[in-house]
Amino acid sequence: MKAVILAGGLGTRLSEETDLRPKPMIEIGGRPVLWHIMKIYSAYGINDFVICLGYKGYIIKEYFCNYMIHHSNITVDLRSNETTLHSSKSEPWRVTMIDTGSKTQTGGRLKRVRQYLEDETFCFTYGDGLCDVNISELIDFHNKSKPDGVLTTLVAIMPHGRYGSLELDGNVLTRFVEKPEQDTSYVNGGFFVVEPEAIDFIDNDTTAWEGPPLEKMSAERRVRAHRHHGFWGAMDTLRDKRSLEEMWENGCAPWKSW
Repeated sequence: MKAVILAGGLGTRLSEETDLRPKPMIEIGGRPVLWHIMKIYSAYGINDFVICLGYKGYIIKEYFCNYMIHHSNITVDLRSNETTLHSSKSEPWRVTMIDTGSKTQTGGRLKRVRQYLEDETFCFTYGDGLCDVNISELIDFHNKSKPDGVLTTLVAIMPHGRYGSLELDGNVLTRFVEKPEQDTSYVNGGFFVVEPEAIDFIDNDTTAWEGPPLEKMSAERRVRAHRHHGFWGAMDTLRDKRSLEEMWENGCAPWKSW
């Protein structure tokens, strides 16, 4: 199974960091948050990634092209222009990086990479969110709903404030409610399992995945919510980054499943 990761946004609320690099490359414990997300999936045997690039996407390309050198002990012989790797700390990853445009919306980015998904069920997430959800259980939950015509399963979480909530009928997502005043509603946690047919609900580059596609599928009762009561954290602000960094440095990062 493949995992698609959105990594093309501007990250304007983290301009202190994103003026120089894309948001998914902001580091936690010396590694990009994108690396942490990929490690979460890899812990559950998902090692084939499609990364949707946009703003400063070349930095992400350069990171993976030079991954072996960055994480190995090496000798560089300047006379012969040869590089010798002494010890390697690599990952079993296959990483496809696609330029999906600098201003393309989240749904449009997914639509642009459809040809790389081999018409199979896939995982889908954003390049700035960390969670300790069991990916295997999420996939199993989705697969059990497929006979009912379900096209998308999302992780539903219950954080405080600032996010649009989900209206649920059991585990069936029926409607989105934007930013309610109460803080006891479930919200979209940004980790999905998706059928290729769901991409048909995306019109073009200007379509946000969280807008018409999920709204239309929800109205048809073709979205399921996997309720998660564990850790979830999004790196939206500098304060969020510092909080995640502190967890990592203190050895209590809940998303570290590897």
